[in-house]
Amino acid sequence: MNTLYYGDNLRILREYIKDETVDLIYLDPPYNSNRNYNVLFRDESGAEAEAQITAFEDTWHWNEAAERPYHDLILQADDVSRIIEAFRSFIGTNQMMAYLVMMAARRGELHRVLKPTGSLYLHCDPI
Repeated sequence: MNTLYYGDNLRILREYIKDETVDLIYLDPPYNSNRNYNVLFRDESGAEAEAQITAFEDTWHWNEAAERPYHDLILQADDVSRIIEAFRSFIGTNQMMAYLVMMAARRGELHRVLKPTGSLYLHCDPI
């Protein structure tokens, strides 16, 4: 394929990647750390400059962006949808639920594109 995609991986998976076409998935997901990660710039001496930009916000919120994939998951009427629905009834609509919905939606797409002989490597940091 030799193509690099930039953007939301859920949209990329759904729009560009066909079923059972991927041999290897290396997954290093966000961890719901409730932190912002910045890119720090250094001046010519190597000292940190005050300038920085946010590289990634690892904070999730229950809003319309979480509600849409939640409803998509529920419509699938499978084991994952039942688990997600149970979680929502138990913990409500909060940051953790938004994170779980985000991860569950992507898990389904990753499973769809992975070949039967493919492998998925999940990077997990110790807590």
